[in-house]
Order: sequence, then structure tokens, then C-alpha cells
Amino acid sequence: MQKLLANAGYGSRREVESWLAAGRIQLNGRPAGPGDKAGEGDRLSLDGKPLRLDAGMMPERRVLIYHKPVGEMSTRRDPEGRPTIFDRIPAPQRGRWVSVGRLDFNTAGLMILTTDGQLAARLMHPSRQLVREYAVRVRGEVAPELLDKLRSGVKLDDGPARFEEIVDTGGQGQNHWYHVILREGRYREVRRLWEAVGATVSRLIRVRYGPLSLPGDLPRGHWRELGAGQVRALMDAAGLEPEAPLAEASDKKAQSGRRFKPNRD
Repeated sequence: MQKLLANAGYGSRREVESWLAAGRIQLNGRPAGPGDKAGEGDRLSLDGKPLRLDAGMMPERRVLIYHKPVGEMSTRRDPEGRPTIFDRIPAPQRGRWVSVGRLDFNTAGLMILTTDGQLAARLMHPSRQLVREYAVRVRGEVAPELLDKLRSGVKLDDGPARFEEIVDTGGQGQNHWYHVILREGRYREVRRLWEAVGATVSRLIRVRYGPLSLPGDLPRGHWRELGAGQVRALMDAAGLEPEAPLAEASDKKAQSGRRFKPNRD
């Protein structure tokens, strides 16, 4: 059941396990358990709402990259009515997009979305130690001893944290650019690390996640679908076997575009 619902894009395996434990999922009119199996023809529901899992609805393993601009939320809906990344990307015909991590409202850059919930969960899991690289603009040049402190580690509210690598990429006037690398995705971690040494981040862009980098020719607010070869490389980074039970989109399906929405950047 966990594998089925995760592959269908309804949530990660861990989320599905929690739903099963809480009795939120029903199989053919009775509460489902972690060991239950389901297939085409079975009736599944979550909180009383039917889940469509017939063979024709099972998604391909599709992956989009999206160049998120500042001023968009990474959530599916925002209580304050602010625009979200899901306003810009096309809805899949089968399944739904699951984002690999989030970027906050004021952070731009690379986002990865997939119809494979298991793939998304593995890419985000701390055990994978996947690289997250950011371009950071800081007000003023930061003293070398403070950069050393950021490399060795500082204490944040939720525990110690550090940058694995910091590269000074220069700048003019009050603005100085650095590229930083870390291997976890805690809430606002990059900004909080710089704030811990008294520096103010004025611009933040994620430029790499695992094996994927933000293409230089992908404008803000635009998306691009990855071909089968790139998807398999991402699966390797996630530690997933290629025979995981989802169909894979062909390389011919790779495309690029944007929704016909006004650019709010």
C-alpha cells in the first residue's frame, strides 16, 4: 500500500504509513493496514475521498526542473493568496507533482518536481547527503575568520550547522557574492547561518541540487522536463533501482515552457 500510493504521487511512503496508522485510508470499505495490498479494481479512499489508482491513472516517472523567481511560494496553496510555483507548471495528466524540498518566498533558483513520491522522499532524506549549492549575495565583505567559522560550524536553534564549502565569487560596493554548499535542507538554513555571524543575505539562489544544476538558459518562471537519461541519473543519486514500478517517460518527451500567466517577478 505504501509503495502503491507513493508511486502514484499521493505522498511519501512515510506519510502513507502515518495515514495507515491513523486509520485514514480505507480499502474496499474497511480500514487499511500497512501490510495490505491493492491493485486495479480495488476501492481506496483517504479521509473518505476516493483515490484513483486504476492502471490508466498510474503516472509515468516524470521530473520537471523549474526556475523559481522571488515572490512565489513553494506550497501547493497559500492561505494569503500569494502566487505559487504550481500556478506556473502544467498539471500532469496522471498523478501529481511532488516537490523535492522547498524554497522560501524570497529565495529563487532550482526546484525539482516529480510524479514519483518515492523518488522525491529519497532525494530529500538526510541519509542521501545530496549537495545543495546556493549563490548568495551578502551586504559587505565578510572577514576571513567569520568564513572559517561558517565552515567549522555554528550553533543554530535546531542544532549545529555549517557550510561544507564557501567560494568567494567577488562583487562590487556593498554587495559581495559567495557560492556555498551544504548537504541538508533545514528551514532557512543558509540565511540563518549567515545571520549567525552577523551577515545579511540580500539575495539567495539555489543553483544545484544533487546531480542537477540550474541551466543558464532557463529563464525565471519557466520549467523544463527531463529526459529518461537525466531521470535515471537522479534515481541513481537517490539510491533507487531502475526497475522501480513506474513507467519512465522517453527522452523525446523532454520539453520546456511556461504557463500563460503574467510574470509577477
